[in-house]
Amino acid sequence: MTEDSSQKMAALGVAATSSFLTPFMGSSVNIALPAIGDQFALDAVTLSWVTTSAVLAAAIFLVPFGRLGDIHGRKRVFTCGVLTYTGSALLCALATSAPMLIVFRFTQGMGGAMIFGTGTAILISAFPARERGKALGVSVAAVYLGLTLGPSLGGFLTHQFGWRAVFLSNLPVGLMVLLLVAFRLKGEWAEARGESFDLFGSALYCGALVATICGFSILPDLAGCGLILLGLLGLVAFALVESRSKSPLLEIGLFRKNRAFAFSNLAALINYSATFGVGFLLSLYLQYVKGLTAQDAGLILIAQPLLMIFVALLSGWLSDRMRPQILAGIGMALTTASLLTLLDLGRETSIASVLSSLAILGLGVGLFSSPNTNAVMSSVLPRFYGVASSTLGTMRLSGHMLSMGMVMLCFSFYMGRTAIAPESIDLFIGSAQATFAAFAVLSFGGIFASISGGGEGQREAA
Repeated sequence: MTEDSSQKMAALGVAATSSFLTPFMGSSVNIALPAIGDQFALDAVTLSWVTTSAVLAAAIFLVPFGRLGDIHGRKRVFTCGVLTYTGSALLCALATSAPMLIVFRFTQGMGGAMIFGTGTAILISAFPARERGKALGVSVAAVYLGLTLGPSLGGFLTHQFGWRAVFLSNLPVGLMVLLLVAFRLKGEWAEARGESFDLFGSALYCGALVATICGFSILPDLAGCGLILLGLLGLVAFALVESRSKSPLLEIGLFRKNRAFAFSNLAALINYSATFGVGFLLSLYLQYVKGLTAQDAGLILIAQPLLMIFVALLSGWLSDRMRPQILAGIGMALTTASLLTLLDLGRETSIASVLSSLAILGLGVGLFSSPNTNAVMSSVLPRFYGVASSTLGTMRLSGHMLSMGMVMLCFSFYMGRTAIAPESIDLFIGSAQATFAAFAVLSFGGIFASISGGGEGQREAA
């Protein structure tokens, strides 16, 4: 094996293993939520923050850490991210109260931002354009492997050993990634070395996202509306500041002048907004409504990511041979169809019906993800790989955040500060149905965003 081939395989191994780590943690925690809620006596909205806090932190810090990776070295930032993520998992396992757990989940999200903001950029930097789709397919398949093992293994660990075992299970995987980086991944990537870091723009960006997302999560309170308005104004100010900066945190011109980049990122935002909350809601549904154990619920929830593994590999390969936006659009159409099948979810819905909905969703998301990532990363020059990777990651995490925001909004309207219990099951089902309806509307719009990103503005990959 040549040095170049060895480096490519090392980058692929690091990216794939880290791609496995973060979704494994997220899907494991979702299946453990009822056990966490029972121990700390949490209502539905507060319970949602165990998931939301990690996603919030990742969304806030992703673009700044991606830019720091471009300037100071992606491998260095990536390594710090794995250390932070793994250490926070240990602290989560040791948490003695809900506030402690939520805080440590927030720091875990910060570590996730360092991983998300640099991992894909390292992979893209190591592979030539003609092989990127295949490499991205492997990386995305690793994500879905994490999503597959998360519910099943997380359910087993929660059922047999308690929810703390879910966090402890991340320690050996994190250690494996650190060893791969230290002994196999040579060199460093920092195409923007020497450029300055926009500290003011970073603070403005983080503050605007916090205000927007926190405001969204406390709707319909009037304070929520005020925070959202403040956050949106902050994002407008951030765009104006960045458009005039000599060394911007985010290259605004990529959105203005590059049609493929803009629409493919929009499609990613819509896709993740419409799908992330599905696993969260179905985990609660299967355990609270259908009365399944965490272990049995986890085995059902693997239907979606298990199918996504194989489809992601195929769609990544296909995206090197045909226009990726077409594949992504077909994936969004299938995702919309799956969400429509969940609109009548209720007490009498069969497990077979849930499984069929998850299978269609897995097919749709698997067909969307690799081509969409290929479309985004192939539309920019190498010096923008870190920014493009972190921007796409921000779309993903902002989508996750919006998805959980819609879940919490529906919980607030239908349930208030009520715990999920036998007497409130109908309220929970009503909130879940309303959320699935909102997801379906979003996903339908995403079909058009996906297919609109080709042609003009597409960079010829070199």
